[in-house]
Amino acid sequence: MSAYLNGRFLPLADAKVSALDRGFVFGDGVYELIPVYSKKPFRLDEHLRRLQGSLDGIRLANPHEAKVWREMILRLVELQDFADQSLYIQVTRGTPVEGQPPRDHAFPRGVPPTVFMFSQPLVTSTPAQKAAGVCAVSAVDNRWQRCNIKAISLLANILLRQQAVDADCAETVMLRDGFLTEGAASNIFVVKDGVLRAPQPSSLMLTGVTYDVVRELAAAHGIPHEVRAISEAEVRSADELWMTSSTKEIMAIVKLDGVPVGAGVPGPLAQRMDGLYQAFKQQVMRA
Repeated sequence: MSAYLNGRFLPLADAKVSALDRGFVFGDGVYELIPVYSKKPFRLDEHLRRLQGSLDGIRLANPHEAKVWREMILRLVELQDFADQSLYIQVTRGTPVEGQPPRDHAFPRGVPPTVFMFSQPLVTSTPAQKAAGVCAVSAVDNRWQRCNIKAISLLANILLRQQAVDADCAETVMLRDGFLTEGAASNIFVVKDGVLRAPQPSSLMLTGVTYDVVRELAAAHGIPHEVRAISEAEVRSADELWMTSSTKEIMAIVKLDGVPVGAGVPGPLAQRMDGLYQAFKQQVMRA
């Protein structure tokens, strides 16, 4: 696999950064993840805007204009031997230069950021997995207050997701102050009485590409939907519960904390939405 690091395209195994890079020492950086279908990045402009928002959130100047980012990303995509990709971008605050403290919380001055990109095959859920659905656990969302920044310091998400792994489940559904936020590595949707419900985007959650696509498909196909605060009680009494992401796509959660969700099988709206999503992927995302 090919990668990009600070102006060079090179084999991923040869990409090296300093041990004093602030991304390694402090987790001081942001990332972006772009799904690529048939070697075509999906909604690249939107991803670059979200990257800009994350950089603004940590007060780090964008090292490239959008045109340059686009050129680099398209070249990296073409260098891969596989068509469907998950392209990762990471920008850190860089490495202190000589004369600066090697580890200091304050921003170093005059230091160029570290820019790293690589791409791996995009592997999505199989039809059999979608037909079966998955289980999930719930947990208190104990992360920081700026979850809308795609910060590389993901330890809280990792620990929350591991709770699901330890229970042989696929995801951890997170609740803060009695309300749904998101999954440890996904967005969560609730269905009740035929109405699709999603949490309102805020600083307490990170809205993904699939979250946006689901909402757009619901609007385009007359599916009743709401975007508002969703209580824990609504989550636990849902007829259907979904997790969505670029890799899971539309995945029904059929059991939460050992209790069946609805009938305990993927519901009719999940099946309909997955059909709409697959058609959209073929007609638009690969176009």
